[in-house]
Amino acid sequence: MYAVIKTGGKQYRVQAGDLLVVEKLDGEPGAQVAFQEVLMIGEGADVTVGAPLVEGATVSATLVETRRDDKIKVFKKIRRQGYRRTQGHRQSQTVLRVTGIAGAGMEAAWDGEVDLTPLSVLKARAQNLARSQEAAEAKWASRAERKAARTAKA
Repeated sequence: MYAVIKTGGKQYRVQAGDLLVVEKLDGEPGAQVAFQEVLMIGEGADVTVGAPLVEGATVSATLVETRRDDKIKVFKKIRRQGYRRTQGHRQSQTVLRVTGIAGAGMEAAWDGEVDLTPLSVLKARAQNLARSQEAAEAKWASRAERKAARTAKA
């Protein structure tokens, strides 16, 4: 079963269990979010299209994290005038896990567990940075102990 929802001026086709990245929404990680702007609900050939919204339909989701997207560069230039401007921009976004779809006599729920681990931690794990960071911290701790021992002797 799937639904088409509208949020942040955009439309998204979602299913129960999908990971969805949308424009920034208010809330803390783990908070429940409900979307009432459901434009369409369908399962196979059985499709309900709203006019403009499907009445009584909701899509529920759990907020996983709020983060900022990669930086984009905005470059403006007017040729032969010496006019060049560079500016950067990072868009705020919210990551959601769709947990359920209900409406038009149909219902679908996701029975998995929502993992609230942020993307930055997952990337560090993928690159084995956590282990190297722990090793670096241990190295600096041992250096500090040696330095303290040397100053204590003097």
